[in-house]
Amino acid sequence: MLTRLTISDVVLVDRLDLDIRQGLSVLTGETGAGKSILLDSLGLATGARADAGLIRSGANQASVTAEFDLAPNHGVYDFLEDKGLALESGEALLLRRVVTRDGRSKAFVNDQPVSVAVLKALGDSLLEVHGQHETVGLLDSRAHQGMLDTYGGCAAELARVSETWKALKTLKDEHRDLVKRAQSDKAELEVMTARLQELDRLNPEPDEEASLASERALLGAGERALEDITEARDAVGGDQLSQRLVKAFRALDHARTRAMQAGATSEDEVLKRLTAAADALDRTLIAADEALALMDQAADSLDIEPGQLDRVEERLFAIRAMARKLGVLVEDLPRERTRIAKALSEIEDLDQHLARLDREIHAAQVAFTAAVEALRLKRQAAGETLAAAVMAELVPLKLDKARFRVAIKALEPERYGAGGGDAVSFEVKTNPGAEWGGLAVIASGGELARFALALKAALSTRGGVGAASPVMIFDEVDQGVGGAVADAVGLRLKRLAEQSQVIVVTHSPQVAARGDQHLKVSKAVYSIDGAESVKSTVQQLDEAQTLEELARMLAGAEITPEARAAAQRLRAAELA
Repeated sequence: MLTRLTISDVVLVDRLDLDIRQGLSVLTGETGAGKSILLDSLGLATGARADAGLIRSGANQASVTAEFDLAPNHGVYDFLEDKGLALESGEALLLRRVVTRDGRSKAFVNDQPVSVAVLKALGDSLLEVHGQHETVGLLDSRAHQGMLDTYGGCAAELARVSETWKALKTLKDEHRDLVKRAQSDKAELEVMTARLQELDRLNPEPDEEASLASERALLGAGERALEDITEARDAVGGDQLSQRLVKAFRALDHARTRAMQAGATSEDEVLKRLTAAADALDRTLIAADEALALMDQAADSLDIEPGQLDRVEERLFAIRAMARKLGVLVEDLPRERTRIAKALSEIEDLDQHLARLDREIHAAQVAFTAAVEALRLKRQAAGETLAAAVMAELVPLKLDKARFRVAIKALEPERYGAGGGDAVSFEVKTNPGAEWGGLAVIASGGELARFALALKAALSTRGGVGAASPVMIFDEVDQGVGGAVADAVGLRLKRLAEQSQVIVVTHSPQVAARGDQHLKVSKAVYSIDGAESVKSTVQQLDEAQTLEELARMLAGAEITPEARAAAQRLRAAELA
């Protein structure tokens, strides 16, 4: 609901802080007092077109702030969050607009700058204006379907349509994507087949790269160790060393024999030294043989097959080359092999998959069509009931020659959606014999406002308005009527105000008498430095002041005792 309106320097208003109550608020005042200024100001705060002509004479800028208290389930919360203007539940919503002399304007939501488009979108959600110059909401046929569904209690049928539509759309999207993918995959079928064959031949194993790299490092170290052993063996001399040692041993033995033939005895120094030298050579021969044997044993213990390192390196290079070719990591080769095999399998199973989807789509289409038909029947029944209810409201409002109907047209099947398959519009004909047309065919602003009132009154009987409903503003809905008709207008406004906030600009005492809040707009002439100026003010009336204002509206310029008595009767009837 609208709780407060603050106006600065707009036309005839210099400063105004106006508290608006729940229920029915009536604005009265003499013609030209400035009642339209309040509506223009409210429109400015909710995104209406800005005009430098709205700025009060002598002021540099005009500003208007509208404060709203939102119901917890109001759809504006989602809109604000989507725009990065999240509002906590229970926090006031402030819409502010500033217009400068150069015609530029600035818009704010809770003091955060926004575009005028955002402000207008909020205004469209928060206000409905029905009056002399515009009727917002009812003229837009896009809103009629929602009104009818709410009135007809179509929530369950609408939910079923939405549910079956989403299921059908999901299947169709899957079918489309599968066909597109299949077409693409078939174009790559030969490439995928060749790659799978290469992978099958290569047969990469998980973690094979790390295992091969480790084995290559070990084999490389082993081969270098064998080279070192061979170098050591060659340095020792191998069998040639043994042969030379044996030859030296025999030469020393011959030397000992000849020495003994020359007369040397075992006690002679020469024989002792020759014998020691022969023993040393014998030990050397044994040690050399042992060293060679140990070298051979060490080489054998390395157990390296000829060409094994080459085979490991070739394998490692092969799997790395395949990974580069496929654009994957080496460790992902087994998964890539599985993926390609699965993709080829899916291509081969494409016909079966598509056939299954076709069957599911057909079943989903049948369910969706049945849900659409059920919703259409519910709407048609609700449309007939709503038309009868509106027609009953038209007679007391002096619109008895007008006719109203709810037109429900079946759309082409390809235009069906989550909201069903119908185009819903409210149509009227103002006189017998006239053609049916949209609400815009009603030329008179006052008649259109009363027609809106009749429709809203009919909708309210089925929960069409409530805590989350927009604030409804009626501008001179009683134009050109009086007596019983004006009383009927007031009664319906009061009925609407029991479920939603209603603000009405009126010249009718019968309407004004039903107000929960009475605001009187006055215009006064005052002088500043000898120059006359005009200012509009708004006064919130108490009960006594309300009775006096009602008497003025009944009597005119001179308030008579009879007018005061009539005002008391009007007010008493309302309060009874």
